[in-house]
Amino acid sequence: MSLRGATQGATKQSSYYMGARNYYVYLLTNKGNTVTYAGVTNDLARRIYEHKNKLIEGFTSKYNVNKLVYFEECNDINAAISREKQIKGGSRQDKINLINSSNPDWKDLSGDWD
Repeated sequence: MSLRGATQGATKQSSYYMGARNYYVYLLTNKGNTVTYAGVTNDLARRIYEHKNKLIEGFTSKYNVNKLVYFEECNDINAAISREKQIKGGSRQDKINLINSSNPDWKDLSGDWD
């Protein structure tokens, strides 16, 4: 799973022209992996850029939460929002288990997009 694969221009363009749109539910953490944050967006690369550069005030900028450790792609905004709420409503251990299921080393999946 890589950010580059999820946001390549050709995929986004073909989806756009067919009337489909991609949405992403994502989990961020800080350098020490002590804080988690769940979000939803229609442009994952842009949103991660905003988090990394603290362009939006709030929780993530205050606590330096900018490492992408998990994301899912959805074709429906309502499904994405529902999934985000489900993740946010879960325990910290649920979030840890979710991250560990696909990224056990908690590597920053945004790679060189920052």
